[in-house]
Amino acid sequence: MSTDYQRAREELGRRLRELRVEGPEGRLTGVQLAQRLGWRQSKVSKLENGRQTPTDDDLRAWAEAVGQPAVFPELRSRLRGFESHIRSWRRQLAAGHAPVQETWNTLVSNSTTQHALSTAAVSGILQTADYARHVFERHAKLQQSPRDTEAAVRARMKRQEWLYRPGKRLNLLMSESVLWGRICPPDVLAAQLDRLLGVVGMDTVNLGILPLDGTLPLTMGNSFDVLDERLVVVEDWHAELWLDDAETIALYRRVWDTFAESAVFGAEAQQVIARVRRSLKV
Repeated sequence: MSTDYQRAREELGRRLRELRVEGPEGRLTGVQLAQRLGWRQSKVSKLENGRQTPTDDDLRAWAEAVGQPAVFPELRSRLRGFESHIRSWRRQLAAGHAPVQETWNTLVSNSTTQHALSTAAVSGILQTADYARHVFERHAKLQQSPRDTEAAVRARMKRQEWLYRPGKRLNLLMSESVLWGRICPPDVLAAQLDRLLGVVGMDTVNLGILPLDGTLPLTMGNSFDVLDERLVVVEDWHAELWLDDAETIALYRRVWDTFAESAVFGAEAQQVIARVRRSLKV
């Protein structure tokens, strides 16, 4: 899967290679540069081919090792340009919701562990088809994007196969307010809550609920997903933010861990869900 983010990282890699082969000290091989830096040669290769995101320290060391320390500010600027990559909904939804869902299917399929915080709606990977249908229809109207609801629903349902693959793990926190949200008719919401009740206890699902009457350790922010230790996706009204630098990923994992301390799991989570379910009287 090629993304604007990946292309930007590949461009930086090409610039790094250019500096290595055209430096004032003459052409350096990848092995020679690795020796100067005290790195494995594979790291040099990954950086040059856009398969690894460098740190500021990596870029500074590279610039100095090729005899061009003055280019470090340029390299750092390039890095800053894609550490927080903005994928606008206007651009993503130009062909409808289904292609976006297929991109997500690829992201999730290539992941082993997912840590998610849902503050606005039930996480897509646990949505029922009817609940998802209402979500897509409302957002297509908001974004004025092509209506491909049924194709989008099918793609989102396909993602749920991941939950039944050995070795996968979904760690999901949801605010109780999500359970009460009437983004769909009561009967659809009731079926969605039944679905949540059914996944509590699955080997691949660790579902926690943040009760409305509980104490929050932080102010509630946007929904986000952390895929393994390689990518954070944060959702906002205008865009998704794809964040790949190690410090940001670590920050979002701390956010998740902090909220998890105030969440209820297992039977207690089921009790919260069941209480909301009974209120629907459906």
